[in-house]
Formats: sequence, C-alpha cells, structure tokens
Amino acid sequence: MSKEEFLALALRNPVNAAILDELHRLALPDAWLVSGCLVQTVWNVLTGRPIDHGIADYDVFYFDPDTSWEAEDAVIRNVSARLGHLGVKIETRNQARVHLWYPAKHGLPYPPLTCSTGGIDRFLTQNTQIGVRCANNGYEVYAPHGFDDFGGLIARPNPGPNFSTASYAAKAARWKALWPEIMVIAAE
Repeated sequence: MSKEEFLALALRNPVNAAILDELHRLALPDAWLVSGCLVQTVWNVLTGRPIDHGIADYDVFYFDPDTSWEAEDAVIRNVSARLGHLGVKIETRNQARVHLWYPAKHGLPYPPLTCSTGGIDRFLTQNTQIGVRCANNGYEVYAPHGFDDFGGLIARPNPGPNFSTASYAAKAARWKALWPEIMVIAAE
C-alpha cells in the first residue's frame, strides 16, 4: 500500500477528516491525528465494514513544553468543545507530559519525549505507528514502518522499553474479534 492509497482510505472516515481540519485551524504545536482511528478506518474499508466499526476513540497528539496539567487540560477542553459535535471520543494528549504519568499507570519506564512522533514510535504495535497532519498543500504522514501492514491487515508487536506482552495480547484479541481477517503476529 502506498502513502497515497493509505490517505485515500483513512480520509473516507469523515471524522478523521474533520479532526485533521480542526487541528490545522487550532495550530497546536506538533499536532497529529494518530493510531487506531486511521488504521481501523483502512481495515473497515478493506473488509467492507461500516467506516467507524470498532473505533473506540480518536487520538490526538501534540507537543507543548508546558507540562502542567492545567495547560493540557485547557487544550483537551478546547479540542472537545470544537469537535464535540462529531459525537466521538477524542483523546488529546501532550506528548511532553507522558513520562510524568505513564510509569505509574502502566508500571513501565517512559523516558521523556522531544516531539510527538517520538510517542508514535513507542506505540505497542507497529501497525498503529501512524500519524497524519495537514501540511501546506495536503497531508504529512509519519509511518516509520511504511504502509504494508496497514494494507495487509497485519497486527505486529513493537518491542521496546515500554512493551507489554499482556497488553499486546489483549489489544490483538480485541482486534481479532472485530476484524477476524487480520493476521496477528505473536509477541516473542
């Protein structure tokens, strides 16, 4: 699958397109629409399911050096207010803050990041390592492992310092139940 094919499929979901447009207007620093909402839209198109089948939420990453909860909460509230009419759950997170809460929540290390794509690099699965944002004349796409797993309906672990075999197994089982066509690569 090419970048252009991926984008064409992911943007069939009007929620993805609306979020991307609003993020561009908001001009949040280093803002991206990321992960499952993009990949699962592609899976839904490829398997003939409703466009929003199985999409639990829409993840927005941005990177602001202000790591206070108050600053992040203000952004979360603003994004929610501006996109609430979509009727979906939007998870907005400042990637500059993740290291402050992740170890306590997940019991795994999480060194500080320097940009939003660093958070994408640490995703549990390679097949969700994707980010899209509006650029001057179209879209910028961050896909560190390319596009083959998206089009091939492959769920693949992303081993790293914050990888959890149990979390991967749970996520893969949820996906397999929703998209039986996917091939799940076992964690080693």
